[in-house]
Amino acid sequence: MNHVERFRAVMNFQPVDRYPRWEWAMWWDETIARWHGEGLPKNLPFNDVFGIAQYFGLDPYQQFWFSTTEATIDATQHHVEGIVANMDDYLRVKPRLFPNHAQAIDTMRPWAARQRNGDAVVWATLEGFFWFPRTLMNIEQLSFAFYDQPELIHAINSDLLDFNLGLIRQMKTACVPTFMTLAEDMSYNNGPMISRQTFEEFLAPYYRKLIAALNELDIMLIVDTDGDVTEMVPWLQNVGVAGVLPLERQAGVDAMEVRKKFPTLRMVGHFNKLVMHLGEAAIRAEFERLLPLMKTGGFIPSVDHQTPPGVSMDQYRLFLRLLDEYTKCG
Repeated sequence: MNHVERFRAVMNFQPVDRYPRWEWAMWWDETIARWHGEGLPKNLPFNDVFGIAQYFGLDPYQQFWFSTTEATIDATQHHVEGIVANMDDYLRVKPRLFPNHAQAIDTMRPWAARQRNGDAVVWATLEGFFWFPRTLMNIEQLSFAFYDQPELIHAINSDLLDFNLGLIRQMKTACVPTFMTLAEDMSYNNGPMISRQTFEEFLAPYYRKLIAALNELDIMLIVDTDGDVTEMVPWLQNVGVAGVLPLERQAGVDAMEVRKKFPTLRMVGHFNKLVMHLGEAAIRAEFERLLPLMKTGGFIPSVDHQTPPGVSMDQYRLFLRLLDEYTKCG
């Protein structure tokens, strides 16, 4: 099987020759800086995700992150937190938001052929309907605005929906991704940052319209939200979301229990990054914990949120050796 066939098969609970071998999130800049001193070629910067994956023998993918503030689709995050407090602020800054990505989208075209040939999975990230208002307002102001300024939140998310739908139309002519993630980060160690009622009123209508457009192109949507997403899963599934990541273990997530409750949920991540520097026995025990979940399908094991800089390159190579072992089928 090629890389695209393998990803699609796993995510559709179908048999595979082996499981994908991914680090889903780009490496920390501090981690790569450390590894540059331990033998990683210096011509591989931290944002060269494809090149670093090739160097370590991981399955190749290419991520494109569509910024709401800059005309770039580099896989990096662009924050403008706290610049909006009310509708007047939003209308004032709106002309600086939602950049034209047409030129950047042209750079995706060569990846269409690579994806078509199965050489790489193309993945696009859009900013979500909790993420974007929060980065504009900060979490405290947003929390009050759900009650005090509902028209502001709907205005922001209506504009964001139009922006994201426009991006999808543009991508259709250049390179249709195998899957997309929606950047949200709307859960934390104790669960969701918002109530289900708030989700249904302020986010769900926009999710449904976005997912309808993605379904027309057979693009799977996975929501990227840190912390414990367990309580939120039925909310997301109800609007058509296919899966979640990264399932952070240190937040108390038990993905095997999630699988029992939600058998069709796709999942990526869940390997506890905090054991990666503790030696082979600890890493192997973590893979043994994940193995029953891997056998259920619909799950790609991966570091649950970026390899931290406390992990040496030798320790990372040990992790990769065991990843290779445990992702074999049969």
